[in-house]
Amino acid sequence: MSGSKKMTLRVQSSEGTTRVDVLDTDSTSRLFERIYETLHLNTFGFALYKDRARKEEIASSKSRQLRDYGLQHGDMIYLTSVNGTVLFDQPSTSSAVVTNKPHAEQSEPGPSSVEPSNTVTKSNMPEEDEVDLELYRLPGTIQRQRDEKLCRHNSKGCCVHCSPLEPWDEGYLKEHNIKHMSFHSYLRKMTSGKFITLDELSCKIKPGCKEHPPWPRGICSSCQPGAVTLNRQPYRHVDNVLLEHAAPVDRFLAYWRATGHQRVGLLYGRYERHPDVPLGIRARVAAIYEPAQAGARDWVPLAADERGALAAALAARLGLRAVGWLFTDLLPLDLASGTVKCLRGVDTHFLSAQECIMAGHFQNQHPSACRHASSGYFGSKFVTVCVTGDSQNQIHLEGYQVSEQCAALVRDDILLPTRDAPELGYIRDCGPQQYVPDVYYKTLSVRVVIAQKYENQIKYQPFDYFLVSCKGLRYAKRKIDSDVASNI
Repeated sequence: MSGSKKMTLRVQSSEGTTRVDVLDTDSTSRLFERIYETLHLNTFGFALYKDRARKEEIASSKSRQLRDYGLQHGDMIYLTSVNGTVLFDQPSTSSAVVTNKPHAEQSEPGPSSVEPSNTVTKSNMPEEDEVDLELYRLPGTIQRQRDEKLCRHNSKGCCVHCSPLEPWDEGYLKEHNIKHMSFHSYLRKMTSGKFITLDELSCKIKPGCKEHPPWPRGICSSCQPGAVTLNRQPYRHVDNVLLEHAAPVDRFLAYWRATGHQRVGLLYGRYERHPDVPLGIRARVAAIYEPAQAGARDWVPLAADERGALAAALAARLGLRAVGWLFTDLLPLDLASGTVKCLRGVDTHFLSAQECIMAGHFQNQHPSACRHASSGYFGSKFVTVCVTGDSQNQIHLEGYQVSEQCAALVRDDILLPTRDAPELGYIRDCGPQQYVPDVYYKTLSVRVVIAQKYENQIKYQPFDYFLVSCKGLRYAKRKIDSDVASNI
């Protein structure tokens, strides 16, 4: 490999032309850093191109070198902002755009991708929850005691056998039966040594493209949303659901016991640190509010709720907020013994497609503020609790959230329930009224085998990909009686 050569590149921006000294063996991410420092920019929200027409993009990468793009001494490169980002200080605008990442490899930004309404500045950044601010201040590492068998040092020393672990350590999570790392552990893992910007999935055509007539008469690679590949989400926003008292659940179940009709309720409480999961969050439930609804044996039609705003205002005065929703799916097995039928499990389904869509709808209504998100929000802490029968035919509570992918598909109105298979969802057909990208899955599961029985294997999607369980739903003040079980 030949030695490094020093070269000067000219950078043209809206403020003029500036020269930047680099080596031809420098990574492209280093070029982004040098331009950021030389031009005194407010943010890394910019893109670089080799040509004025913005066709040949130079993507930020730690592995690709400048020589890989054929850059030579004296070449001109062109700088442009991404999504309307304000790069330079302006006398009339003192707020800087919040973003923490050099421009990553992405599709060509053009007129179609400029959406100033999605840009969040420091002045209008949404306020994060207290539990998030508390977790940001914590070191997050998992402390370990000195191992008497393996450690050969004194009590003040440290080695690989007793050094602190990172909060996302796979061995620790597996040893303690933690299925999903906490969201803040995921953030620490993603931000270790680098910048990140979290962007929610969008399945809609980017507006404002001037290269062709609007859909359905035209579409291009700049405004067309990419195909979606379903993946299991490795983290969860809420790691535990705790019920302060059994009385609210007992009162909630009293309606079903008296009528046999299913019921829906909203969970009011607060979010707090969960001590059993590294950087975990727990939803502590203090009360259940039952909105206006009509009873039915196998479904719950909701009505316009005139008291909903009043209930939310009263809860706010008590320091409570809506942290989730719960519903019943109960069929009696033996009235004398009080047992119920086991309707859900590995062989059937955990949540039906309709319930996942409803969960995604609620999560979209209650987004979580996040400093790493370009829009100011990412994901949701809103939980879903299902009251159903377990394998011992006892009433059982199970907590879930749906993944960011599921919430995005619900938000963009392309995910529909099926009639005859509750565990499968249907992707809306692409038509003149709405463009729908392709949605794929790549990991086989029991649900995929079921889905393959259908003619269109791409349109039917197994909901196993969307579920994230919230571990340890239980009562705080007393043990769970035979009427309400725990293990999620």
